[in-house]
Amino acid sequence: MARKTPEINSGSMADIAFLLLIFWLVTTSMNVDSGIARKLPPLVEQENDPGMDARERNVLMVFVSGNNQLMVAGQRMDISGLCEKAKAFITNPTNDPSMPEKEMTEIPLLGNYPVSKGLISLQNDRSTSYDTYIQVQNELTKAFNEAKNELALQRFGRPLEDLSDAQKQAVNKAIPVKISEAEPRDLTGGR
Repeated sequence: MARKTPEINSGSMADIAFLLLIFWLVTTSMNVDSGIARKLPPLVEQENDPGMDARERNVLMVFVSGNNQLMVAGQRMDISGLCEKAKAFITNPTNDPSMPEKEMTEIPLLGNYPVSKGLISLQNDRSTSYDTYIQVQNELTKAFNEAKNELALQRFGRPLEDLSDAQKQAVNKAIPVKISEAEPRDLTGGR
């Protein structure tokens, strides 16, 4: 007589595999793609909007070529100098007539404060490397952050990250981030 081999009950194996799958899904973190946070300018209803001041002195043109070379206000520049150039443009500390105009604005906690009308216009070639583009973005963001931090230290005696929400709001109104990104150019000829 042939002896029967005992079978292993595999009914609960599916339950165990399912529980392990659920455990893995709950405990695993997924990488999430993140972008660059930028606030888009408001939609302009008409071309001759008096609120939009695009005088030449109020716009700092930043262009990144396909060779990853940086042009700021028509001058070649190394990326390492962009932060200081942008910060000087944003704040215009000496009220230089060739730099952006300032408009006196009533800001809570700061009083009447001269807010710059300056805008940084960024454009790149389609063949600009992503690394160079991100470096330029980082330098521009750094310029705004340094200017805000300097104002926070000057007016409130503390760095920006240590301020209350109301104080941060006041600093953000005094130094608004104004970066306009134009559609990339295609200097190679084809699209």
